[in-house]
Amino acid sequence: MSDYSYLGTIEKEHGNLIKGLQLIQSHEGYISNESIKAAAGHFGIAEVEVEGVLTFYTQFKRVKPGKHKISLCDGTACHIKGSSQILEWVNSTLGIKSGETDANGVFSLETVACLGCCSLAPVMSINGKIFGNLDRKSTMKILKEYQNQ
Repeated sequence: MSDYSYLGTIEKEHGNLIKGLQLIQSHEGYISNESIKAAAGHFGIAEVEVEGVLTFYTQFKRVKPGKHKISLCDGTACHIKGSSQILEWVNSTLGIKSGETDANGVFSLETVACLGCCSLAPVMSINGKIFGNLDRKSTMKILKEYQNQ
């Protein structure tokens, strides 16, 4: 059971729920069922109200993140240079889709609008490290390296 004492830094007003959820996510990396109960208790609201906010705002993650966070760019330059193909390879190799974490808790995958590295397209980052000019061989090699860590 987590210690949610840090929620005490936020006033117990209903309007501060989003701020409280952001704080929880910054501490835990996602919003667990236990977190929902803690937030509901802190703000004096029903758990279903907290869940309503979580489902409305896409910034909140309900799945525990993997050890390695993959962000695959699907901006214009990356898309033109084959990011959708890279996404298919990552999906089939790891068995997850964007927004999911693999069963072993090793990888989380998300697609993003832009990583700001258009000259290296197609691009992905893993834990903030940028990998560019991707093709099938380089993508598979990178994934394998991270699987073995």
